[in-house]
Amino acid sequence: MNVVWESVVMVLTGVFLLRVAGRKSISQMSLAQTVIMISIGSIIIQPIIESSLWKTMTAASVFILVLVIIEGLQLKFNAIEAFITGKARIVVENGVVNQKELAKLRLSVDQLEMFLRQQGITSFADIKTATIEPNGQLGYELVDDAKPLTLRDLKRILHPSVVKQVPDPTPSEKDENLFREINEIDSNPSSTLK
Repeated sequence: MNVVWESVVMVLTGVFLLRVAGRKSISQMSLAQTVIMISIGSIIIQPIIESSLWKTMTAASVFILVLVIIEGLQLKFNAIEAFITGKARIVVENGVVNQKELAKLRLSVDQLEMFLRQQGITSFADIKTATIEPNGQLGYELVDDAKPLTLRDLKRILHPSVVKQVPDPTPSEKDENLFREINEIDSNPSSTLK
């Protein structure tokens, strides 16, 4: 009966600690998060084997505390984020595949094509920029001619005199490009770890 009680306590402890750690799926976890979650899974089973419930709960709590501290440091310091989580890597730029980046990521062109097909992209020529994100997922920006038509575009076409013209973005708004940080790293590779 003692094993049942300890199992229930450890499951509840694991659920509580994972709620504290956050709600990311495995595909969204950083390397540090994945290692800690696997370690917690191993730790949770130990009290049933070794009958050391409090020691196990303390160790699991320390793992989660370390994870929370690491994530806090990543928010404050770009260099720590670059070291622990990594940065996105540009694998296609202006329709051209970057073979060196693919090799560094141990990713074949066929695998890249699979990622692109899953996003509905059928041609490299349609891609302005494509990245492999730190969580392994694909990010991309299409060239203007390949972007889908928006409701605003349709209104401009159908009713050009009725639709308010949106002014050109100011220089500071232009800098809010999602690929800005990646491009800065590429232009100054010694600034942070990749």
